[in-house]
Amino acid sequence: MITDEIEKAQRQVKTDAYQMSVGEIVNMYKEGELVINPDFQRLFRWEVGQKSKLIESILLGIPVPSIFVFEKEDSKWELIDGLQRISTLLEFMGLLRAPETNVLLPPSILEGTTYLPSLHNVVWERVDQINEVPAEQQNELEKHLQLSIRRSRITVEILKRPSSNNTKYDLFQRLNAGGTPANPQELRNCVVIMANSGYFQFMKILAVNKDFLAVSGVTPDQIEKQKHFELLSRFLVHTYVDYDGNLDVEEFIDQGLINLAIENKTNEAESCFNATFALLSSVYGGDALRRITGGVASGRVGLAAFECIAIGIARNIKHICALKEPKLFIQKRIEDFWKSSEFNQFFTAGTRGTTRIQKTIPYGQNWFAA
Repeated sequence: MITDEIEKAQRQVKTDAYQMSVGEIVNMYKEGELVINPDFQRLFRWEVGQKSKLIESILLGIPVPSIFVFEKEDSKWELIDGLQRISTLLEFMGLLRAPETNVLLPPSILEGTTYLPSLHNVVWERVDQINEVPAEQQNELEKHLQLSIRRSRITVEILKRPSSNNTKYDLFQRLNAGGTPANPQELRNCVVIMANSGYFQFMKILAVNKDFLAVSGVTPDQIEKQKHFELLSRFLVHTYVDYDGNLDVEEFIDQGLINLAIENKTNEAESCFNATFALLSSVYGGDALRRITGGVASGRVGLAAFECIAIGIARNIKHICALKEPKLFIQKRIEDFWKSSEFNQFFTAGTRGTTRIQKTIPYGQNWFAA
């Protein structure tokens, strides 16, 4: 069985590898043959120390890890892994363009490193666009060292056609999950962008819905870490995709979101989402998903409550909205939910996510059936 699965998966992946100079890679970017997705580029946030260490490594002849690209239908290469390294080189050379405007960004300036302290204030060439250090204080990298960087070689691993798009999404997450540039939800966002950038724009609108933010109880710090996008992803997948228990929950969310992005059925999803959180907000506001004891709501918003209540309502939203008094119905069902002895089974510490959602989603759907 495992051997058959391995052989089947291997047939879906076609790869190649080239040794290319930094100069060749840079030229491909300049000619538009190497594509860095604009939304990925927004994750480019290496500190100056990290950038300086990369240049140090290249100058010292330390091998640079491979980059991974996906061969698109037009034969251009889409960067899957290596964003920080390639962007650092392009920025240092003054060739990196802004994702929104395609305008050249100011080049970077280095700081001294352990082995090369003289990298302090080093630039590719002196310019006035570096605000923090005037041109007269900049140290231009010697031409023979520039040539050394251009001639340095990087292995380019190519995921070639006809490898499936799903392989590209999975490879992106696997390669980037161990790094520092993005948290798991940011990686998930990138995968959605790869599948359908329009669907990601749709998600961006939903993610800042005032009712949703109030009901989900996310803090500014959690928003910075993409918690609202995580809850939105769960909402969309659990509302429209049935879980069969075979995949890890996070993988199920990943795959479900890819499928939804490809299907791109946004009108129904938007209507369902807005109606669900408008109802919850109008009835209980920010306490809609918090445990109610003795008529008082308290505690944090947990996934079990989100799955039972928010998803339960979403899966019944058309029938609920058709009721004469939908708000009273929601209020009564939520009150009774917290009075029920059954809800405790969903809040047991240590319960695996795979076990929990096989209970919470069906229970919530039945509980809020109008």
